[in-house]
Amino acid sequence: MADAAVSAPAPVSSNLPSTIDEAAHGGSEDQPSATALATQETGISAPSSATPNKVIKKVVRKKRRPARAQVDPSTIDSSELPPQTGTIFNIWYNKWSGGDREDKYLSKNPAKGRCSIARDAGYTRADRVVGSFFCRSFARGLCPKGQECENLHRLPTIHDHFNPNVDCFGRDKLSDYRDDMGGVGSFMRQNRTLYVGRIHVSDDIEEIVARHFAEWGEVERIRVLNSRGVGFVTYCNEANSQFAKEAMSHQALDHGEILNVRWATVDPNPLAAAREARNVEEQAAEAVRRALPDEFVREIEGRDPDAAKRKRIEGSFGLQGYQAPDEVWYSRALPASSSSETGPSAS
Repeated sequence: MADAAVSAPAPVSSNLPSTIDEAAHGGSEDQPSATALATQETGISAPSSATPNKVIKKVVRKKRRPARAQVDPSTIDSSELPPQTGTIFNIWYNKWSGGDREDKYLSKNPAKGRCSIARDAGYTRADRVVGSFFCRSFARGLCPKGQECENLHRLPTIHDHFNPNVDCFGRDKLSDYRDDMGGVGSFMRQNRTLYVGRIHVSDDIEEIVARHFAEWGEVERIRVLNSRGVGFVTYCNEANSQFAKEAMSHQALDHGEILNVRWATVDPNPLAAAREARNVEEQAAEAVRRALPDEFVREIEGRDPDAAKRKRIEGSFGLQGYQAPDEVWYSRALPASSSSETGPSAS
């Protein structure tokens, strides 16, 4: 009687359990894979006596959207000269040269557009090319090309690296800053701090500045002088500061003011100098970690408890009484067995 009770199936009041069982075992001729697809979408697998219950995880990959044209291409006059920023116009390079200060009347005109990362960012032709620069017109909110643009339409990240002689837009830096601290900047110093002037003084001035400038990247530090209506915004990444300078130039915050965004001068505060030196050391250490194999990094940082013993035994390289210095020990050839661990670094 006990065996009969176990073998006898319980009465089924609906077709749902039998349908799921058929989908789990391949389905019937009348009902092919439609139920199986529904089972995958709900993430429930049919129970089986041989295997335990399994939950099917469905990975949804979102497709990147194309970049949006910020202005109508028909409104752009290609024969129009760029805004005057110097004293001499070079017809071969189609840009102004000379002049160390921006025109005082031009700096008081509001910007013609503003970039919105949430609405305008997307993929362009430049995403297929490694090392592409960012679109300066996109940062200003005036790019008419959209997904057909030859430059990137997104925010810079820590993975975007450029030559120190150029900025993220591909413009050549100078050996020294302009007199008004505007322009591209200098390749002699890594500057991540922006000077923001003409800020409307209010009770929540710090919150307003932080909200508007955090849109262009991760902010490390913000300092606002309420009595003077100026602020200093320091980004974690230099490329983000370059992008923010173009994006917020002649823009307004919450009170219709026209901002004056420049590069900040060197902070004479000793604490600021020490903080900047510490950031440079951290960047150099991170570059070393990426260049060396993981085995060497763990040994240098003291995370390998057997490193000292291994160096004492293997550091003689078969010579009695010889102990290899650090330069020789860390530049030794890796054995063939560890080539799979080092991978790209060995190449």
